[in-house]
Amino acid sequence: MSDTTVKVHVSELRVGMYISRLDREWLDTPFLMQGFYIESVDDVNTVCQYCENVWVDVTRKAKASDSSSNAPTAFANGNAKYPHQADVYQEHRRSTGFFGQARTLTKSLLDDIQLGGAINTDAAKATVNECVQSVIRHPDALMWMTRLRNESEYTAEHCLNVCILAVAFGRHLGLTEEELQQIGLCGLLHDVGKMRVPPQVLNKPERLTPKEMRMMMAHTIHGRNLLLSAGNIYTGAIDVAYSHHERVDGTGYPRKLPGEGISLFSKIIAIVDAYDAMTADRCYQRARTSTDALKVIYQERGKQFDEKLALAFLETVGLYPPGSIVELVSGQIGIVIEASQKYRHLPCVSVILNASHKHLEKPEMHNLSLIETEELSKDYLIRRVHPDGSFGISLRDFQEQGLLKYTGS
Repeated sequence: MSDTTVKVHVSELRVGMYISRLDREWLDTPFLMQGFYIESVDDVNTVCQYCENVWVDVTRKAKASDSSSNAPTAFANGNAKYPHQADVYQEHRRSTGFFGQARTLTKSLLDDIQLGGAINTDAAKATVNECVQSVIRHPDALMWMTRLRNESEYTAEHCLNVCILAVAFGRHLGLTEEELQQIGLCGLLHDVGKMRVPPQVLNKPERLTPKEMRMMMAHTIHGRNLLLSAGNIYTGAIDVAYSHHERVDGTGYPRKLPGEGISLFSKIIAIVDAYDAMTADRCYQRARTSTDALKVIYQERGKQFDEKLALAFLETVGLYPPGSIVELVSGQIGIVIEASQKYRHLPCVSVILNASHKHLEKPEMHNLSLIETEELSKDYLIRRVHPDGSFGISLRDFQEQGLLKYTGS
C-alpha cells in the first residue's frame, strides 16, 4: 500500500478528495474509473451507499473549481433547456413505429448510394427531424432503441444510432433545436462514404491488410465527395463525413488535423461513432458493455477525443444507459428503462429475472432513486452491467411483446 494513501471512513469524505481505493471490488460499484475526485455531495452519498471505508491519496490536490469545464454552454452557441415533455412510456409508444420506419428509410438511402443513386436529402432531413422531436420530448426512448441490433444491417443501424445519440448529446450540451437538426444530419450521413468501399472489405471478419485498410480509410474522402455533389445539404455534414476520424492529438485521418483544426460537430460525432461501434456486435468482434465503452472514451480523452466533450458524453449516456441489462445486489436481473436526472447511479429498472435467474410472472418496476430516501432496500443497488443478450434476454422481444406496459405508471 502506498504511503501517500490514508484509510478514511466514508463519513469523513469531503468534496475535493481523491479516492484511490475502495473496500470492495470496483466492478461491484457504479464508479467507471479506478480512482476519482469527489466533485459533489452527491458523489459522497454514492460512495457511502457502497463502501464503509476508502483510501484517499493525500498527494492529489483538490481540483480547482472551473465552472466552464462542466458547463454545457462551453460547447453551445445557446443555452437551450429541454425539460421532459412526455414520460418515457408515452415516448416509447409514440416512437416505436417511427423507429422501424427510420431504419428502413436509412437502409434504403444507403442502398441507393451503393447502387450509384443520389442522396435523398429530403428523406434524410425528415428522419432527423423525427429523431430530434422525440429526443426533445424524452431522450431515453430512442436511446433504448439504439440497443436493438441486427448485425446483418450494421451500417444502416449505426448511421441511425449515431444520429440519435448525437442529438441526445447535443440536447445535453444545450444546443439549439436548429443545431440539433444539424448535428442529427451529420450523424445520419457521417458514414455514407462506406457505400463506396467494396463489400468484401467493409464486411471482412479478419484483420484488414494494409491495402484494404487504405480502402476503408478512404470512406471519409468518398463521403465528402458524395455530399458535395448532393446539393442542398448542410455544409457541416460534409465536414463531418470528411473529418470524423481525425483525433485531437493530430494522429487521425485523412488529414492528421490538430485538435484546434477539428470542428465541434466532427469532435462530437467522433465520440458518438466510437461508442456505438464499440457497443455493437461486429463481424470481427463482440460488443462491449456500455461501461467498458465509456471507459475507453474516458481513457482516450485528450488523445483520440476532445477532453471536455468526452467527459460531457459520459454524463449524457450515464452509468447505466436505457436498455442496459443489469444485475442487482440481490442477484435479480433487470433492464434499465429510464435514467435518473438527479442520481446517475439510480435509474428506473424493470426486474425480469429473480435471484435464481428465473423469469418473473411479469416484470416489476423499481425506481432505484427511492434508495436515497430509504423507501427501497439497498439490495436493489446495481452490482454490474452485463452484455446485451445475457441470460437469454432479448431487448427486441421485450419491446415487441409490449412488456413495457407492465412497468409504466
